[in-house]
Amino acid sequence: MIVITGATGQLGRLVIQNLLKTTPAAQIVAAVRSPEKASDLAALGVQVRHADYTQPASLATAFKGASKLLLISSSEVGQRLPQHKAVIEAAAQAQVQLLAYTSLLHADRSPLGLATEHQATEALLAASGLPYVLLRNGWYTENYLASAPAALEHGAVIGCAQDGRIASASRADYAAAAAAVLTAEGQAGKVYELAGDTSYTLTELAAELARQSGKPVAYQDMPQEVFASTLEKIGLPSGLAQMLADSDTGASKGGLFDDSHQLSQLIGRPTTPLAESVQQALAG
Repeated sequence: MIVITGATGQLGRLVIQNLLKTTPAAQIVAAVRSPEKASDLAALGVQVRHADYTQPASLATAFKGASKLLLISSSEVGQRLPQHKAVIEAAAQAQVQLLAYTSLLHADRSPLGLATEHQATEALLAASGLPYVLLRNGWYTENYLASAPAALEHGAVIGCAQDGRIASASRADYAAAAAAVLTAEGQAGKVYELAGDTSYTLTELAAELARQSGKPVAYQDMPQEVFASTLEKIGLPSGLAQMLADSDTGASKGGLFDDSHQLSQLIGRPTTPLAESVQQALAG
């Protein structure tokens, strides 16, 4: 049985869609905080179990009978470590044969502040005695394209990544990789550095938005503090604004670049091109 935590999140749902191509629905468990949000998955025959990272007893129940488990990192930055610790302990109690964890690209040496909690989680896994595999995911292309409407409206992509190259991939690409690892043998001990086949700068992203939309769009680079405060002024929570600005600075130092092509090798196809993701974003 394969358990997916955070299964009603954007990544979790895509992982389950991929698993259903090769795995009977009854052998898939959607471990979710709010089971009522997983009625569509239940309708497909997927087992839906209540699992709250902050309620260890719920995790122990949700993981019963699991042979493999995907720990999708918590979205609550700053609270991740105790939540991940609870999942790892419950997985060990359930004697899970493989735990896959969605970490961060080059987490062991990443300049991004986000890496800290991932490093600590990887250390917990190493000390747990559990067989595990690390899926060190790079940036989702959707992270940048979420602001495409604003970029078109104002004629500018803003950031503080300078000329840093970003080897992002679509969320669907990373989901396919997770499903591939969960359904393959001999994955324990492996570390995958997952990123897109091709990279781009934010200047090139702006140019692609301009090309496809027919509207003038340019990249406006700014100091990290100015970018963070600008994000706050347009309504982002302070913590999120600071994290995005820090990540852009990390990108300027190479933190979001990788050219090993491990992701496309794992999923057996090229990763989604930037142009295709932009097209989807503009159509949406």
